[in-house]
Amino acid sequence: MARRRRVAKRVRMPDWKYNSDLVSCFINKVMLEGKKSIAQSIVYEAMDILKSKTKSEDALESFKKAIDNVKPSLEVRSRRVGGATYQVPQDVSVARRTTLAIRWIVGYARAKKGSPMVQSLAIELVDAHNYTGAAVKKKEDTHKMAEANKAFAHYKW
Repeated sequence: MARRRRVAKRVRMPDWKYNSDLVSCFINKVMLEGKKSIAQSIVYEAMDILKSKTKSEDALESFKKAIDNVKPSLEVRSRRVGGATYQVPQDVSVARRTTLAIRWIVGYARAKKGSPMVQSLAIELVDAHNYTGAAVKKKEDTHKMAEANKAFAHYKW
């Protein structure tokens, strides 16, 4: 973390199919070992499956709804006061909300063994769209943890 000044955010190029910055970020998170074309095909196929399963007109709108359903608004951070460590609830910035949602969806899709990445990613996106699934449960658990530690909110820095 820079101490002198804020580091400027890099401009990310939108993807070619949906012309969306969010989809581009999602593709970069799915990508392994620099193989972007494979990651693009995985994400685009998963979005086509999402579109067919949700029976919506626009795949991008369904994708955005799935991401929005997973975005956390609160999280806990460790804060050392005296000899004790407290879990202090804090608001999550807009950029970090999106990053966490993408990270959780891709992580839980990768954790599903026995099926291709396209299928597991599509299932996780459909579950997030329908407000079910592991990523949404992670969001709810994060909110419960923040709610349980509300008494330590005065340690916020």
